[in-house]
Amino acid sequence: MFRPATETLFALGVGDDVAAVTHECDYPARRPESTQVTRDVIGPGLSPARIDQAVKELTAAGRSIYELDEEGLRRLRPDLIVTQALCSVCAVSVDDVRAIAERMDPAPQIVSLDPHTLGEVLGDVRTLAQATDAKDAGVDLVQQAAARIDRVRVSLAGVDRVRVAALEWLDPVFVGGHWVPQLIEHAGGEDLLGLPGEPSEQRTWRRSRPPSPRSSSSCRAAMTSSARTRRRSATPGELEEVGARRIVIADAAAWFSRPGPRLVDGLEWLAYALHPDRMPQPPGGMRQL
Repeated sequence: MFRPATETLFALGVGDDVAAVTHECDYPARRPESTQVTRDVIGPGLSPARIDQAVKELTAAGRSIYELDEEGLRRLRPDLIVTQALCSVCAVSVDDVRAIAERMDPAPQIVSLDPHTLGEVLGDVRTLAQATDAKDAGVDLVQQAAARIDRVRVSLAGVDRVRVAALEWLDPVFVGGHWVPQLIEHAGGEDLLGLPGEPSEQRTWRRSRPPSPRSSSSCRAAMTSSARTRRRSATPGELEEVGARRIVIADAAAWFSRPGPRLVDGLEWLAYALHPDRMPQPPGGMRQL
């Protein structure tokens, strides 16, 4: 089970039917025990730079960074497997899942998600709702998300946009892509580095420096720390090199990296980070450097 799909299925109210998850499915925290059917080939305890190196070495050799427990899946006899084609680093590849599913009897239905924008993420909610006979719950979830997004946009109508450099990995540097630039725009910001709908891109620290300011707005960097990057892997001096006057640290795994319902939580958090005078403070406060 793809991590954001697990979150979405629970948000749709069908969590009790989730029989298996990946080893990285950590939300909701109180979900019923489900069998873990994946394993990380890289292993724990590596630095961000070493993780990046290992991922590149495995993918260059045509190997996956995850292993799928075929026998475990056979024992569970699932009716539906939800996977993704978005990112080979995020989950087991869809080709591996399909190959195993074809060897199962009966063969389960496969739903592969591949969202690149916020609208496509909400579209995937409808897709999963359709596949799990939870259409009414899907309509409600999408409507609630859309209403929260609209509230943020209305609250920030006419604000002076804050120039933002969003970094989702620090060693090496990756700038946020896909839906992240949209979230920044909705939150009253101007993304200086990422492109809406496009994958995140590796940069050097020098190339991560935004262009010269075109207005009097402050240049701030919303630094998102990946779930794999718990340790500090950049100094404040390095972050200042990107031209940041203010640095905030986000829980990217919860709010930005996973294309699921909690992206709206990330939008509300970011809106407060950029415009605290116009938005209520999100739960948990905010960490700054």
